[in-house]
Amino acid sequence: MQSHSLVTQSSSTFPLPIAQVRSVFDPAEVERRLGKLQHAGDAREHESLRSTYERMLERGPERFQVKPAGVPDMAALYDDLPNFTEVLDDVRRHVALAQDSRDGLEVTPMLLLGPPGIGKTHFARQLADLIGTGMNLVPMGSMTAGWLLSGSASQWKGSRPGKVFEALVDGTYANPVIVVDEIDKANCDAQYDPLGALYSLLEHDTASAFVDEFAEVAIDASQVLWITTANDARGIPDPILNRMNVFEVAPPSPEQARHIALRLYQSIRAGHDWGSRFDEAPQEEVLERLAALAPREMRRALMVAFGNARLDGRAELLGDDLPRPGDRRSRIGFMQ
Repeated sequence: MQSHSLVTQSSSTFPLPIAQVRSVFDPAEVERRLGKLQHAGDAREHESLRSTYERMLERGPERFQVKPAGVPDMAALYDDLPNFTEVLDDVRRHVALAQDSRDGLEVTPMLLLGPPGIGKTHFARQLADLIGTGMNLVPMGSMTAGWLLSGSASQWKGSRPGKVFEALVDGTYANPVIVVDEIDKANCDAQYDPLGALYSLLEHDTASAFVDEFAEVAIDASQVLWITTANDARGIPDPILNRMNVFEVAPPSPEQARHIALRLYQSIRAGHDWGSRFDEAPQEEVLERLAALAPREMRRALMVAFGNARLDGRAELLGDDLPRPGDRRSRIGFMQ
C-alpha cells in the first residue's frame, strides 16, 4: 500500500497536518472479486458482498494519514490525566520520532491495565483528539460475536465485515485509533477466538495485509493505533500481551482526584450555556466528596449536583447536592 501527497490541516486543540494520503486496499483486487461474483449463482445470495465491493470502489482506496505537527504542547493532557503520566510520556516519544519526517506516527500497541472507572477510555478519546483521527470503540465485555474484529465469512447468514474493515474502508483515516475495551472479558471459546485477529493486527508487518473474513480483500491496517484496556491481565493470552506495551494505571491519589474533580467541574461549567449561572469553582466540601469517587463517576455526580442546585435556585454547589454514598436511587448507573 502506497502513501503520497503532503497537505496540512489545523485542529481547535492541536496544530495537525494531514501528513499524507495512503491507499488502504488495492482496487484491482476488489474489481477481480466483484467480477467473480458477476458469474456466481444466485445474485441475492451475494448481494451484501457485492454491495461492499461496489462501495469500496466508489469511495476509492485513499485515506488520510495524519500526525501532530512536531511535538505538541501536551501540558493540558498531563493536567487532565495526572495518573496517566507514564502513558503520555510514551506517546510523546513516538510523536518525537515521527516529527520532521514523512514517516507516519507509529505507536506501539498499548494495554491500559487498571480498575474500572479510572479514565482509561477517556484517555483513549484524548489521544484520538491529539492525533486527529477520531476513535473507534470495540467493547469486548458486551460483545460475544467472535467475528467482531475480523468479520464473518460471507456464506454465513447475517455475515458482515469486522470493525477493523469498517474503520478503514468506511472511515476517513488510514491511522484511526481503535480501542479494544475490556479485552480481558472477551469470550474466548475453543470454536472461535474473538481475539484471534489481534495476533496479526498487532504486528506491523502482518497488519499491512490484513484480510477480513467477509470481504476477503487485503487491507492495510499497519497504521492503526491500538489501545486495549483491561481490569486484569490474567485473562489475556501471553502472545497478545507480548505484542503490547503494558501500563499499569493506578487510581489517582487524593490530591490528583481533587484536581481532576476541579478540572471536570470547570469543563462542564464551560461546556454548557447554563454553566455561567454557577460559581467559577466549587466549595472544598464538594471537591472532597468528589475525590472519593472514580473519575468516571465524578461527571455523573456533578450533573446531579448542578441540577439540584439549579432546582434550589443557587449558584453554588453544596456537598448535599451530590448523590449520597449508599443511596441506591441516586447512584443508579454508578455500579460496575
